[in-house]
Amino acid sequence: MSIWWSLHLRRDAASVPLARRLLLGTMETAGVDPDISYELSVALSEACANAVEHGGDGDSSEVFRVTAYLDGEMCRIEVADAGPGFPSGGRSPQIRAAPADAEHGRGLCLIQELADHVHIGNKPGRGGAVVSFDKLLKWREDAPLVAV
Repeated sequence: MSIWWSLHLRRDAASVPLARRLLLGTMETAGVDPDISYELSVALSEACANAVEHGGDGDSSEVFRVTAYLDGEMCRIEVADAGPGFPSGGRSPQIRAAPADAEHGRGLCLIQELADHVHIGNKPGRGGAVVSFDKLLKWREDAPLVAV
């Protein structure tokens, strides 16, 4: 079984729950374990929130892209924006825990905790950040679309 979808969303806070609901609906329909679905949806929300907040020059007409792949026993999610990217000189940025009293800065750490593998970097050429993560799927016993 393989499911793939891609969204181009406006850099607006209202886009975040839309992406999350689509992912949760896809996972529920496929029969993915609800705990795994929830963890992936939280990680997706954090990645989308980062794209909305940092993924451009402030023009809300800009878009970011969310792509999700459920392929066999794995789910991979990628969120890409058109912003300045991470200030890492082409290397994958260091993910550091935010101070305990910080109101922002926990998203990438949370994604790293919820996913099995995380890649954070910049798009080649035109710029922009890319956050991709994957997780091994578990299935409900009554899953209609279980991978064979």
